[in-house]
Order: sequence, then structure tokens, then C-alpha cells
Amino acid sequence: MKVLIASDIHGSAYWADRLMAAIEREDPHKVVLLGDLLYHGPRNDLPRDYAPKHVIGLLNDLTATGRVLAVRGNCEAEVDQMVLDFPCMADSAQLVDEAGRTLFFTHGHVFGAGLHNSVDRVPALPDGSALVFGHTHIKVNEACAQREGLWLFNPGSVSIPKDGTHSYGIYEDGAFRHVVLEEE
Repeated sequence: MKVLIASDIHGSAYWADRLMAAIEREDPHKVVLLGDLLYHGPRNDLPRDYAPKHVIGLLNDLTATGRVLAVRGNCEAEVDQMVLDFPCMADSAQLVDEAGRTLFFTHGHVFGAGLHNSVDRVPALPDGSALVFGHTHIKVNEACAQREGLWLFNPGSVSIPKDGTHSYGIYEDGAFRHVVLEEE
């Protein structure tokens, strides 16, 4: 199972276009969107080529593949669900991989690992699980220091990264990795 994980697009047509090209190249079984898809939020500057209507079209085109799984970010609102063709208002979602490992997906403002301004509220998960979150715009790929047997992964941000590198994540063969999106 190959899962592409993206977070914090924040309505950037420029970076959403690059993400769609990456999805086509990667050809994942699932595309997991960790929220903050359309709106930039009051704390962020407008991202490059801010055009939420363009991003809506790109994301809705993904629904035909049946591969989209999405959770709500702190910038999502009911109107976002009205324009997107896939459910996006759940606080969390889970997948279980071929080896039985639970991947718990969330944005980071309701459930999180307490890193880099994410809430410190880890749900009860089986040992060996992974907590996969966005929200902070900071890449993470490490064992949880506070809870043995829990892996933490944050793909960083597609459009407004805190470290300057626009990115998404891949989960494949039981391991997570970051992929940097290049500018053209």
C-alpha cells in the first residue's frame, strides 16, 4: 500500500498544481489530505497564487479515483464541504496497512503530539501505530518521546512551509518519507 499524505494547501493554485503532478507521478493507492485545503487562515499571509476555486476543481477531480481520504483542519468550514465532492469535516480518520499497523490521520488542532504548537492529545492507539498530523507546517518523522510504540509523522506544508521547503509525505512498505515539491 502506497499512501500520499498532504497538508496545508491553503488555497494555493500554484502548489496544488505541483501536488497534483506529484500524485500522478507517485500513483498512490490513497491520497490523504490533512486539512486546511482552501482557506489561508487569519494567521497566514496569502500563499502563492491564492485561488481556492482552482484548488476546489483539482481536489474534486481526485474523487473520480476513489482514493481520497480527508480530515478537517482548523481553517475548514461548512462551506468547504459544500464545494468539495469528498467528506472533509471529520476530526480524524484511520487506515490499517497490510501488516496491521494503524495509521491515525488528523490535522493537529483536535488530536496531536504536542509538537510545534499542535495540541497535546494523543488518542488511544495500539502499539506500533502512527499519529499522522499537519497543522504546524513543520516536517516530523520520529518516534514519540512521550509514548513508546508510537510513531509521529507530519508531511510539512504544501504551500506555507515553516522551513521553506514545500512538501508532502509518502507511506510505503511500513515507512514514512518526505518529498520536497520543486518550483518551476
